[in-house]
Amino acid sequence: MLTATLLVIRPAIKIVTITFISFYIFYSAQPLSSFCCILSSKSHWYSQLYARMGPPVIFTNARFRGPNAQNDSHRECMIVHESKIVYVGSETHKIVQTAKEQGAEVLNLNNRVIFPGLIDSHVHLLCFGLSQRKLDLSSCKSLEEIRQRISDYAACNPELPQILCRGWLQSAIDGIASASMIDDIDPRPIYIDSHDLHSAWCNTAALKELPIDEIKDKCPEHIACDRGGNPTGLLAESAVTAFVEPFLIRSLSMETKLEALERAVQAYSAEGYTGVIDMAMDATAWEALQHLRETKGINLHIAAHWFVPYEADEKLLDERIQEAIDMRDKWHPLVSPEFCIMGVKLMCDGVVDGCTAALSYPYGKSVNLVQPLWPSEALNKVLAKITQAGMQCAIHAIGDVAITQAIEAIASTNSPTARHRIEHLEMATLEDARRLGKLGITASVQPVHSDPAILDGFSKLVKPNAWEHAFPYKEFLDGDANVAIGTDAPTAKHIPFANLYNAATRRSALEPMREAVTNRKSALTLPQAMIAATYGAAYSRFAENWTGKLEEGLRADFIVLPTTLCVDNLLDTQVDETWFGGQMVFKKETDGSGLCGSGL
Repeated sequence: MLTATLLVIRPAIKIVTITFISFYIFYSAQPLSSFCCILSSKSHWYSQLYARMGPPVIFTNARFRGPNAQNDSHRECMIVHESKIVYVGSETHKIVQTAKEQGAEVLNLNNRVIFPGLIDSHVHLLCFGLSQRKLDLSSCKSLEEIRQRISDYAACNPELPQILCRGWLQSAIDGIASASMIDDIDPRPIYIDSHDLHSAWCNTAALKELPIDEIKDKCPEHIACDRGGNPTGLLAESAVTAFVEPFLIRSLSMETKLEALERAVQAYSAEGYTGVIDMAMDATAWEALQHLRETKGINLHIAAHWFVPYEADEKLLDERIQEAIDMRDKWHPLVSPEFCIMGVKLMCDGVVDGCTAALSYPYGKSVNLVQPLWPSEALNKVLAKITQAGMQCAIHAIGDVAITQAIEAIASTNSPTARHRIEHLEMATLEDARRLGKLGITASVQPVHSDPAILDGFSKLVKPNAWEHAFPYKEFLDGDANVAIGTDAPTAKHIPFANLYNAATRRSALEPMREAVTNRKSALTLPQAMIAATYGAAYSRFAENWTGKLEEGLRADFIVLPTTLCVDNLLDTQVDETWFGGQMVFKKETDGSGLCGSGL
């Protein structure tokens, strides 16, 4: 059981620690036979243990749907004791009768469906929580709509020091964004996040707040300037991640960050998530998460990837990698699997909409190619260090050139058991798509990004033959790669079943009446998508031995649905209950709301 897990441990961990963890994992996931022996025991010590830990809970009259293709017809009953599943099967089994005799609580689910808890394999939790405070511009189709929406919002919120917006689609303004287009709306600083979070559109007041000289010095290619060298209002990539986002977050109090995280966790529980993999983690967000966990608890298991941007200064880059390693050692997945630093996040390129994804051909009328953010030699060197430290690497790569570069860098480590992963993979060539499996690379994808409603501009920026093969999810599976599904919230909604709808139909969940389809031949089947949203996500973070399935010995992370899932009902499906570690943390009320349990 421990073989795969040991692959991520650093040699510096003491043998005694490994021995203790091995003992804990072994005895915390015992099979049904062990539980039967314990349950039927009349010994004094068990009576005391039973009284202290509480009776098991029996879930009956349910339909159990695991992520695998096995026949579930015999699975009608589940027993949960403390945080673990100890039995799944027929209600007539002797263990069920024994549990009832011992005073187990019985919950009749009235023929509803139990499904493994969902895991969002790519999210920015603090940013998601903070985004709920921002004006949503995602439905705006023109500059006029954007201006009117901001003007109305500003008038209704005179107390705000800044006007913060999100969800702007570059295609709504033909990719042109300048401060002069929004300067007359309001004198306060206006910051508009693009829907992919890779660009920021600022008015002049916002530009005056930012350290423009430092931005121009560090990343001149990612700040738009006029012929006189003056910024025009559009910033992208490292100018956003290294300057705009940190500037805005630094101004927030701990209380504000905690409130944002509370909202995020509650929203995720309400949608059936029991775990997330947080990308681009930093010290500010991790400190807030720690504080929330210690004071109120978090009803999600969280694995994070520490963000390390490219830095030409090799010494500084080494320091940032070492910081990630040190944080992993402090929050090691073997010691703290439910709240850990799993690996490092690197960015190889940007996004197609912003014309910053590294493609093998120029955008539009341009004659210049967009280069990857990392030189290949530097990327290979960093991958070697990360792998040697026993950590995973998650690499953002969208353009075909960046994807090939990421694959080659991972291949150079010769470590298929490290479970490195590539995020997005939107423009992967068919050849590259089929290489992932042999190299042990997880394809971490976000089907919501393939929604036709947001791709009007996208399809015009790439070559027709590349567009025909975009988002090649089926090809990843054909090459035996593990596929993990996420949402990339807040770049998109965190709603899971709309995400599954995008994956299985390639049609629009945002505008269901649209007839457009994005590369239908590369769609996943619904069962494949469901696996990727549960077991595939768990596997991608070395958690498949304790979550992601409805099996004896695994954590009792599951959701209760009103009916079985099919493509036709995905957009209307809502979660009835969410159970995290054997505790109900969300229950839908008649008005569709509801939270319960301790913590969030």
